[in-house]
Amino acid sequence: MTTPSNATIRKLSDSGNTITPAAEDIRGRTVVDKDGEAIGKVHDLLIDDEQRKVRFLLVEHGGFLGFGQTKSFIPVDAITKISEHEVVINHSREHVAAAPPYDPELIADPKYHSSVCGHYGYTPFWDETYTYPSNVVTVLAPHRIAVTCC
Repeated sequence: MTTPSNATIRKLSDSGNTITPAAEDIRGRTVVDKDGEAIGKVHDLLIDDEQRKVRFLLVEHGGFLGFGQTKSFIPVDAITKISEHEVVINHSREHVAAAPPYDPELIADPKYHSSVCGHYGYTPFWDETYTYPSNVVTVLAPHRIAVTCC
C-alpha cells in the first residue's frame, strides 16, 4: 500500500462549499443498510481537498430524540443507491455499529481513515490501486459539490 497523500479531509460543512442544486444534497437523508433497515441520517460529508471528492459519509445513528446518538464514518464506496430520501449501503447495521468509533479529532488522520476503510473492506483512497466507485459521481467546484449515484 502507498502512503497517504497530502490531502486534507474535512467536513463539507466546514469547507465553505455548498451543494447545488440543493436537491443533490444527501445530508439529512436516511441511511439504509443492505437488509433495508434504517441506520441513521447523513449528518455531513467528508471531502478530500486535493482531489475534490467525497470520501466518507458522517452518519448519526442510535439514541432517542437526539440524545445518546453516535456518529460513524462510512466510506463513499459503500453506497449502492441514492434516492430522494435514502442512501443505501451494502453493509449491515451491526457492521456499522462495530466500526472504529468516531472521534472529531481524527477527521484528518490517515491512520483513522485506513482503519475505517479496512473495517468496511475497502482500499484507502490514497492507495495507488484505489478506484473511485463508478456508481457514485461527484462534481466538486469552488462553492459547489454535487453527489449522485447509480
